[in-house]
Amino acid sequence: MTCPADKARDKKLVGALLRWYRRHHRDLPWRRTKDPYPIWVSEVMLQQTRVTTALPYYERFLKEFPDVHELAGAPEAKLLAVWSGLGYYRRARQMQQAAKLIVIEHGGVFPDSYDGLLALPGIGPYTAAAIASISFNRAHAVVDGNVIRVMSRFINESGEVSRTETKERLRRRMQTLGEAGASRRFGLFNQAVMELGATVCTLRNPGCMSCPLRDACQACRLGLQGLRPVKAIKERSVKLEMAVAVVRRGSHYLMRERPEDCDLMPGFWELPEVTGAALADDCFDALGIRRGEHLGNFRHGITFRSYRGSVYRSKIEGRAPACYRWVPEQRLEEMPLTTVARKALRIALDARNR
Repeated sequence: MTCPADKARDKKLVGALLRWYRRHHRDLPWRRTKDPYPIWVSEVMLQQTRVTTALPYYERFLKEFPDVHELAGAPEAKLLAVWSGLGYYRRARQMQQAAKLIVIEHGGVFPDSYDGLLALPGIGPYTAAAIASISFNRAHAVVDGNVIRVMSRFINESGEVSRTETKERLRRRMQTLGEAGASRRFGLFNQAVMELGATVCTLRNPGCMSCPLRDACQACRLGLQGLRPVKAIKERSVKLEMAVAVVRRGSHYLMRERPEDCDLMPGFWELPEVTGAALADDCFDALGIRRGEHLGNFRHGITFRSYRGSVYRSKIEGRAPACYRWVPEQRLEEMPLTTVARKALRIALDARNR
């Protein structure tokens, strides 16, 4: 149980934090509304994606799917095409599943409780807490990467932050802090802590001198802010080669749709590609494709694998290989393309325009 003196201290700290937030927060479109739909879209997009990258996708997404009804009824191919480039495509599919459930079971109205939101496909504890607090002012603390960093330094947490028990300690401290100073403004409090982590309490070179929590930050007092949060040692990246063939016949490109049982990006379209530790000149022979002129290189990463990609202007004799088809160039913008295909086509287009 928190004693009155601790509550008073926490209330004062939260007051300073909220004053700082009002003066210094970034003006982002999803912060200008309480509507749970755009807030949900922003929270899902910002998972694993920087704000500057997500912004144009957010605006385009809301233009194409302005409400939950439009998202629920959209063709999956169109949804994936709009999402294409953000990665983690399962997020988009789960959003549509949740939208359909909201329309069918809730009459198109978002559940206004944490538990109700948590029951929707693809919505976990963080997203449920974010929507519940920001849209409906429910007192639920969010725990994302920024919050973990701020709270780890604030209480000088020495546990590895990937562990469930460590995250729960951080969540509990976040919850008591919010309840003490922002019980009626919990959404604002959550946003303030996340903003502090994104702009001041950063991973490298934190701006402790301008932090509103500085005087109560235990890691800062001990000079340990550079050692918090404690993270698990990352698995070493495996370096691989990737060759991508751009085969053009008139205004058509040779491509295939990834099968539905594919583990990665099912339903997306890709160019002929091969991967391996080292690739020979005849790496496309099994597809009946001659490798051809080298057009350029790109980098691509998937979890612990790091690829050095090479793009080739290639040729094929005779018919397209099994599962491949000739796709008109004008259709590419509306199709869900893999990130590798987009990178390779951009290199091929640049080479064509030189």
